[in-house]
Amino acid sequence: MRNIRKGDAVVVTTGRDKGKKGSVLKVFPTENRALVQGINVVKRHQRQTQSQQAGIVTKESTIHLSNIAHVDPKSGKATRIGSKTLSDGRKVRFAKKSGEVIDV
Repeated sequence: MRNIRKGDAVVVTTGRDKGKKGSVLKVFPTENRALVQGINVVKRHQRQTQSQQAGIVTKESTIHLSNIAHVDPKSGKATRIGSKTLSDGRKVRFAKKSGEVIDV
């Protein structure tokens, strides 16, 4: 599951946020988890600091990499990822459903 990177568009495949789409904010490879914008939102009680007011804060929590999949650039549905080398020597990732190149 090393094919998900920061900035990728992903869709949630299982869980309470199933079907939702978002972009990856951060990846934690050692824990096999990722932080996705607008996905797995939780409420946390925040203690007051000099810079921040006390109260209940909503923020994203990490989601396991097995529960998210890349979004196909053509269809917008979940797809698997492959890698290939282009004629100019660059190694890129592509969507297996449509063949579209993901890396620009």
